[in-house]
Amino acid sequence: MADQTANGLAVALFSELFTADQMLRNRLSRMLPKGMELSHFSVLNHLARFKQERTPAQLARSFHVTRGAMTNTLSKLEAAGFIHIRPDWDDARSKLVTISPAGVQARDAALDAITPLITDLVGELGQERVRAALPILRDLRLKLEDEG
Repeated sequence: MADQTANGLAVALFSELFTADQMLRNRLSRMLPKGMELSHFSVLNHLARFKQERTPAQLARSFHVTRGAMTNTLSKLEAAGFIHIRPDWDDARSKLVTISPAGVQARDAALDAITPLITDLVGELGQERVRAALPILRDLRLKLEDEG
């Protein structure tokens, strides 16, 4: 009986996570500036936060996507003028990606568009409850990364 309870708890947890993830992605996607996809915002936000050049392979690993998927996203961001891709002078086989000033503006506009939703959700749930949930979610993410 204990196994069934544990299995039920695990299924309930992942069901809630999957459903919340899907619903949040849908809502955020609709709020982003025209033409921007959630994957675009995620890469721009990552580059803006860390303020250092990254290789496409590093970005693919950070986002747990294939190199092909990252190359596709980077191509769209470069065509929009949101990133710069240059050769790595130390390793001719590699390239380096940085966010452009237009990319910083696009990221900031997207952040401005989605912040009210996120702030409202945290307010409705309560800051203390969100603060209490963060360590559990972080531990779950780290556990999944370790096993990935």
